[in-house]
Parts: sequence; C-alpha cells; structure tokens
Amino acid sequence: MSSLPTKSEILAWIRDNPGETSKRDVARAFGIKGADRIPLKALLREMQAAGEITKERRHIRQPGTLPPVSVLRVTGPDESGDLWAAPAQWEDDAPEPRILLRLRSHEPALGEGDRILARLTPAEDEGAPYTGRLIRRIGTGPRKLVGIYRAGDPGGRVLSIDRKSGHEWHVAPGDRHGAEDGELVEAEQSGPKSRMGVPRARVVARLGDPSAPKAVSLIAIHNHGIPDDFPPEALAEAEAAKPVALGKREDLRHLPLITIDPADARDHDDAICALPDPGVEGGHIIWVAIADVAHYVRSGTALDGAARERGNSTYFPDRVVPMLPDGLSADLCSLHEGVDRPCIAVEIKLDAGGRKTAHRFTRGLMRSPAALTYQQAQAAIDGSPDEQTAPLVDPVLKPLWAAYRAAKVAREKRQPLNLDLPERRIVLDEDGTVLSVAFRERMDAHRLIEEFMVMANVCAAETLEAKRQPLIYRVHEEPSPEKLDALRETAGAAGLSLAKGQVLSTKALNRLLDQAAGRDEAELINMQVLRSMQQAYYFPQNFGHFGLSLRAYAHFTSPIRRYADLVVHRALIAAHGWGKDGLTPDEVERLEATSDWISQTERRSMIAERETTDRYLAAYLADRVGSDFTGRVAGIARFGLFVKLNETGADGLIPIRSLGDEFFHFDRDAQTLMGDRSGLVIGLGQRATVRLSEAEAITGGLVFELLALEDKPLPRASGAPGGRGPQRAKARAKAAARGKSRKIKRRRG
Repeated sequence: MSSLPTKSEILAWIRDNPGETSKRDVARAFGIKGADRIPLKALLREMQAAGEITKERRHIRQPGTLPPVSVLRVTGPDESGDLWAAPAQWEDDAPEPRILLRLRSHEPALGEGDRILARLTPAEDEGAPYTGRLIRRIGTGPRKLVGIYRAGDPGGRVLSIDRKSGHEWHVAPGDRHGAEDGELVEAEQSGPKSRMGVPRARVVARLGDPSAPKAVSLIAIHNHGIPDDFPPEALAEAEAAKPVALGKREDLRHLPLITIDPADARDHDDAICALPDPGVEGGHIIWVAIADVAHYVRSGTALDGAARERGNSTYFPDRVVPMLPDGLSADLCSLHEGVDRPCIAVEIKLDAGGRKTAHRFTRGLMRSPAALTYQQAQAAIDGSPDEQTAPLVDPVLKPLWAAYRAAKVAREKRQPLNLDLPERRIVLDEDGTVLSVAFRERMDAHRLIEEFMVMANVCAAETLEAKRQPLIYRVHEEPSPEKLDALRETAGAAGLSLAKGQVLSTKALNRLLDQAAGRDEAELINMQVLRSMQQAYYFPQNFGHFGLSLRAYAHFTSPIRRYADLVVHRALIAAHGWGKDGLTPDEVERLEATSDWISQTERRSMIAERETTDRYLAAYLADRVGSDFTGRVAGIARFGLFVKLNETGADGLIPIRSLGDEFFHFDRDAQTLMGDRSGLVIGLGQRATVRLSEAEAITGGLVFELLALEDKPLPRASGAPGGRGPQRAKARAKAAARGKSRKIKRRRG
C-alpha cells in the first residue's frame, strides 16, 4: 500500500499546482493507485468537512482561492485606469478576491458588467491575489435591471422588481425614454451614483403595463438577459434552409418511428420504435432517432452563434424562447408526422433481461407515421385507443411497452435515484390569466420515453469514448458530506434513517425514499434528497453521473433545445466521418469554455422559469388574500420559515416577527426555530395551517401568517395577540434606549 500523504503535504501540493487539482491529479502526484485511493478519498472528504479545502466541480482548492480558469465579472477601472474583476459566483465565507486584468493590445475593450472567461495567476505583489488574462468574453455589460418607473422631480426612479436586490436607481429627466409613471421598463447603468447616493440609470426599453398577465415572463426574460430576438443574419440562414434528400443517408422510412410528446409541444426532436429481435429469444431492438440539427446549424455560422449565446431554449407558461428560429425548431428540424426528416439514429439491442448487448449509430432519413401525446399513448396501451392510436396498438405500442418492461428490469438493478417530485402545471387563458394550477400526472408513457432517452445518451458517450473523440459530458458528482449530514438530520427528525460511514450510493438514498413512501413526510424527504444533490453540469472530462448511477453520460437527444446535444451530434459526425459538418478543431479547443457557458445558461433559464412560476402563482392567489391554506414547513431561516402549500405547491414566507413577541432560537444544523418562552419548536416537514396576508404578483412574493402546526393552534406568548401592542412599545423603548446609549459612548470615545 502506498503511504498516504499528510494534510499539510496535500495543501502544499494544491498551492504549487493550481491547474491540476482533481482527485485523480492528487492520487497521481503521490503515486496512489487502485484500492489505495479509497483512504485518500476519505481523507479529502475529511479535509472538505473541516473547511481545509473546498470543491468546485472537478477542482479541489483551498477556501478563499479560485481555480486557474474562472468566470469573472468585470467591476470596472479604478482611479489609476487599471481594470478589475471579481468572481462571477462566490460562495466562500472568505472575502471575495479581486482580480487585476491584464489585456493585450489586440483584445477587445471590456466594460463594467462584462462576463469573461479568464486564466488566473497568483500575483500577491500586484496589490491583488490574482492577475487575469482574457480567454474570451461570454457576456457584455453594462449592468441592467427591470423595474417600475416612478416619475419624480427632477427626473424619476426605477424600482427593481427583483426581490433580492431591492435596488432603486435614479433616472435623469433626459434618460426616461418616454416612460410613464408606473410603467414596467428595462434600464441600464449610466454612470456613478447620484448626489442622493443611488446609482444612475437610463431607461432603454418600455415593457408596458406591469400588471398585464403576459408581462410576467417578459420580466424574467429581461431581468436575466435571455436573448429573445435573433440577429437578421441568423434568421436569413434559417429561411434559406431546405429539406434534405436521402443521398448517402441510411433509409429509415420503413421504421415505425413515432413521437410521443406533451400535448402543447411545438417541436419534436426525438422519435422511437421497438421491434422483437429475431436472433435473440425475448430480445428487443430499440431505435431512437433524433433530429439532425447539425446539418442545418454549422459551426461558425450566425445560427450557431445565436444558438450558443442562448445555450438552450427557455420555457415559460405563456411562451418559449427557443434556441433556434421557428423555421428550424418548429419546422425543418422537427420530426413531424408524414414528412421526410433527416436524423441521427441509434439502434440498441437488449437481451431478455433488458441489458444492452450492442448498439450502432447511423445518419439517416426517417418519416414518422404518427405524432402522439403522452395521454394518447397511455390510454391506447391501457385499452382505450382513439381513432389515431387504434391501428398502432399491436404493431407499434405493444412492442414499445414490451421493450420498456425489459429495460425496467435492468434499470432497477442499476438503481438510479428514484425521486418522486410532483411537477406543477400552470394553465393560462388566451390573455395570459391563470385559470388553474395543478400537478402534472406521471404515467408509464413518460417513464418509457425517459428510459429510452437515457439509453441513447449512454450510447453516445460510449461510442465517442471508444472512438477517442472529444465531447461534452453531462456530469453529476456525488453529494458533499455537509449536505448528507443535513439530510440525515432531516431524516432523523422524521423517524427515518440514512446509514453513515458507508460508501454512498443511490441505492442507499433509494432505501430512504422507500422508507418515506406513503408517509406524510414523503414529499419533504424527496425534496431534501434533491437539495442534497450537487448541481449537474457540462464538462469535457468524465466524472460520471451519480444520480443516474452511470459511468459515462452525454446529452444527445434534444439538439433543438440544448446546445450541448448539438455539440455531441457534431462529435458523432466527426467520429464516423459522415460529412464536413462535424466538430471542428477550433470547437474542440473551446470545449471547456463552451461547457462552462452552457452550464451557466442552463442555470439562467432554470432561475428565470422558477421566478416566472412564482409570479404566476402570486397573481393566481392575489384575490385570495385572507384565505386559509394547508401546507408543510419547507424551509427554516433566521428571519422566518417557508411553507409550501398543498393545493398549488406555492412557497411563501412567514416572517419571524409575526410569530409573537418571544425570541426564537435558530438552529442551523437541526433546521429548527424554538420559542424561548413557549418552547414551540418549528421544524421541516411539519403540517401547517396558514393565512395568506400578502401576494405580490410583480415580485412573486407570498407572505403567510402561521395559524397552526401539526393541527394544533399556534401558542401565543403572554400578552399576544391582544397584549402585543404594550409589549412592542416596551421593546421599541428598550431599543431606543440602547441606541441612545451607543451614541453617548461614541461621543465619549
């Protein structure tokens, strides 16, 4: 057994080798191989738990430091003209480091608010921890915000609708762009702070009535800088695109490749079919055909630039901001029923036990015989076919379900994480007003499509690895020790257990989920398991996919709406020599930067979609202020608690000040609040009855009043509610006395 390095030796090596800081790099540096890596991994976890190192994706680093290649935001020049930047994201407790940028003469000028990918070098003698060299600019400033314009004299102000910022910006009389009082506007920073101490801004776009239903998604689009207009050059390229002839493609038009999608789907980028394998008893042949977007969107074109800038499509209840123009996403690239469409397809062979025995990729031409909804396919297989699905039941649907049943056996042995979280569906009328909020039904039709898409994605990763072709993986690393400890606390409070001291696996987490199934705490445990997970991301190196319990995984099945899949398609084209539209050497060099960028755009879309849902829910509940609801405690913080409503899944805040006049102790580890006089303990997962006291549609904020916990009325501290007035007056008097005392001390000092 190789000798294990000490903690100080590991820290010294990390300091000396900032560019080589993965677990594998550490093992290689100290000559640790095979089973000897297990105690090294345990030591690194121990160091992480103690705060001696931190982990960001594959990088292990000391807290307060940055990886050698980082995404930065430009903070602007100082009085000497030097240009400075800061990390685009910083979650360490240590102060945020400053980076001195060194630009070469041929590089573009950078301004405040620009986002860049930079290579960092420690430089303590420069008055900053790092100097940075530009790799590429990935977003431009100046800083923008969306808010409500309020007229004033002189000029006016823009009040941000972002609940987290609470910023107010001053607008000079000549910078209001015709905005009227109370109008929703987009503004950008225009200079240093005004004499009143607030930032200056100019209105750049008038977005209309903030109370209009369809303004909800518009707010998110502008607030997060999601591009919603295509450059004229990209539109011209899309309009010039033509249908594809068979040529050298494999003719797949004889296969019954059907699409199964949501009823409101605008594009269809995947089609499937299954056939019995004549050479294997009980075996199956599955075909997964994916739209050949790479044929239309070539590297280096305006279309490619626009798609990369978006990174992915963004979906709102009332609109979609597509990655590609409609002429492609909803027409030529969409696998519509009854028309020839180019595709990249994979043929997958399964044995009787659902195990994959072989697969091959081909570039083909297909013609889908039917476009079905999930509800149609499920009803047909359940014995209630309609006019369209009746002829498909025996030749198409039954073979698909037979293959799925076999694949499910293999899936259960693999034990991917089996989360059961309801998905909300917001139904709007034509004007954008919320008609209803419900939870989407999960059917076998959904699970079938998901399983076959996962198979195809695994095949893509395995094929590209075998051909030594660079690609972008979908990476999901295992949870951190800190998050697992928090999950154990939550499980223990619910009377459940998650074993400690063993190698973590999805199987162990699934046992916890099975314990919770059918209990009142089931949704809470599912949510806490989800929160314990690391965020999945894209990267050109493979670190596995923990949640799916897969060694290698790449996104291949949705190139109409995800740029990562388009890159994988190009990699397959290059690996098989199918044409000149494959992955280029320049793209290979930029894979890490591309991976980082599209990971960011994915998070941007997720946040925008979530905020939009919150705003729609707040608008839906606005006329029910004063009504009572049931829910569960979903979050605990020093300033209050969050409750998720059973009816709609909406989250709202109960401010701690509304719980009475007693003091509540916040226990971060146990995630509880405890009253110092009543002894009331508020913890995650408790049943709560609340009254809606505020619903702000523009910000998406909901505020509740707590009425009961675990079906017991909330105990009141002495004097509450009727006695709150005198007690609050006393509290204010004490606070005033303390403030006066501080002023006297300062004068004396």
